[in-house]
Amino acid sequence: MAIRKKSNKNPPVLSHEFIVQNHADIVSCMAMIFLLGLMFEITAKAAVIFVTLQYNVTIPATEEQSAETISLYYYGIKDLATIFFYMLVAIIIHAIIQEYVLDKINRKMHFSKTKHSKFNESGQLSAFYLFSCVWGTSILVSENYISDPTSLWRDYPHALIPFQMKFFYILQLAYWFHAFPELYFQKTKKEDIFRQIVYIGLYLFHIAGAYLLNLTHLGLVLLVLHYFVEFLFHISRLFYFSDEKYQKGFSLWAVLFVLGRLLTLILSVLTFGFGLARAEDQQLNFSTGNFNILAVRISVLASICMTQAFMMWKFINFQLRRWREHSSSQPQSVKKKFVSAKGKTSRKERENGINGTVTSNGADSPRSRKDKSS
Repeated sequence: MAIRKKSNKNPPVLSHEFIVQNHADIVSCMAMIFLLGLMFEITAKAAVIFVTLQYNVTIPATEEQSAETISLYYYGIKDLATIFFYMLVAIIIHAIIQEYVLDKINRKMHFSKTKHSKFNESGQLSAFYLFSCVWGTSILVSENYISDPTSLWRDYPHALIPFQMKFFYILQLAYWFHAFPELYFQKTKKEDIFRQIVYIGLYLFHIAGAYLLNLTHLGLVLLVLHYFVEFLFHISRLFYFSDEKYQKGFSLWAVLFVLGRLLTLILSVLTFGFGLARAEDQQLNFSTGNFNILAVRISVLASICMTQAFMMWKFINFQLRRWREHSSSQPQSVKKKFVSAKGKTSRKERENGINGTVTSNGADSPRSRKDKSS
């Protein structure tokens, strides 16, 4: 992300600079239209599709399970409208964090252009990862997914999910979709656009795949695990920008990154190679949302393994680059110390030599002046 320079001149209405400077206000007005639509009976039916979750099913209470009715949800085409609305909300929140938090810190720290863009990126992502980790962990605890790992594949397909689970996936998709217009709003450099698109595309591919294939239980566990490791990296980078001597966070992140990749592969192999492979119903059925067939299991497991391998390759290159920079900086510092010490000794030697030559010269010594006078 490039640095946005604020000028006193008002740009022309609907120009490129006008949209970039006022995109948060424009998007806020668009979101208010949907909220105002809820107040009128004529537009309420259309506005509800954008604001609230759709496709709910009420399960009546039973004496064995619970004394209250349970509302569960499944996915459908109307979810695209809900994702669009909360994408607008994500853009507004992004602008609020940028203007009222990150920009104020940037003015105090006086970062360079490169550090400025990386600081903004880490600041935005660390806030999102922290929020998603806390919310995802609360869902895992409330649904007992942590205490019972077999729930990752038991009773598949997980076509009906609770409100918190569906809202979590809707917001995840909305956030990563909002990252595409942010490339324009933040004036991302051309050389960074492709990297950002690949980064965003991988998130959307895996989150949407888990949502559409009814693998929400496994997807939630893997997302919380991945987000925790990424949060540690970005918060460590924020501390590093404030004080470059801070390196302990990166060391801890390196260990947890490798453990996170291994745990992701273990849970994926257990789910697809052990749990779903032994399920009784292994027939493709779109009406019930059952995708538990051999081709789908192999494709999903292969995509997860390829993504983990790609991330490990990027991680190894990152670590090698850091080690090279660290090893190259050490000889230079030692060399500078050696040159400076050598310069000091040579300067002293020159001074001593000059003093010696001056005192050895008879024309300038006191004795020579006495001899001459006598």
